[in-house]
Amino acid sequence: MGVLSNKIERKELIPGDHIYTWRSAYLYSHHGIFAGDDMVIHFTRAAGQETGTGTFLDRIMFSSSPSPTGRNLCERCGDQSRLHGVIMSCLDCFLSGGNLYLFCYAVTPVFFFTKARGGTCTLAHSDSPDAVLYRARFLHDNNGFGMYNIFKNNCEDFAIYCKTGLLVETTFSVGRSGQISSLTAALSAIASSPLRFLTTTPVGLVAVSGTMYCVGRYVSDIGIRRDAKEINVETLVAQMHTGEVPETTGAAGVNPN
Repeated sequence: MGVLSNKIERKELIPGDHIYTWRSAYLYSHHGIFAGDDMVIHFTRAAGQETGTGTFLDRIMFSSSPSPTGRNLCERCGDQSRLHGVIMSCLDCFLSGGNLYLFCYAVTPVFFFTKARGGTCTLAHSDSPDAVLYRARFLHDNNGFGMYNIFKNNCEDFAIYCKTGLLVETTFSVGRSGQISSLTAALSAIASSPLRFLTTTPVGLVAVSGTMYCVGRYVSDIGIRRDAKEINVETLVAQMHTGEVPETTGAAGVNPN
């Protein structure tokens, strides 16, 4: 694993690791928390409903939930294709034939910018493996991360929350994944940057767009955002179930006992 790739071998995994695998020809990635014993806790939606938008995207982004292959069901997991919310799957079902990658925490700004695509690393620091696993298991036991939506509340948001206890609270979403931040930054760089009018050469346009893309990704990272708050996992679950906006707390999901 390094700057060029976050790929990792199974034997290198440690319980509490944030892992991911690419889906749909690298169109997007699916994230989860490695729980040990070859099991992964992750946040998903039933097959064919992954985006939660009810649009054509649900038909092309079809692999975030474990789905049976033909008649050969996993002996450990069975058919999980209709499950939604926070679930636990074996590593093979989670990967669904894809490669295994490790999401990196507490990276330097230089390393962050070398990873041109979002959803692979963050400037934020991870909490201890015990705290990470406590959050993940608590959310699994209580199905407590709300309704899945690829744009507002997705698997990467879930894994980052388990690792850090941080959520971004806005009027339109809870959470802000690196993948979506990258998409937003790219669109802003192409369509919204006033600097694009300062140059007419192809090289200049690429340079301006690239700079705006990097800046957009950086300022959106949960490790530096001022609207990223620590939320206690018990409070989060209780308020998710009542439909309230979570309140902030200083002890982000660490078992008080």
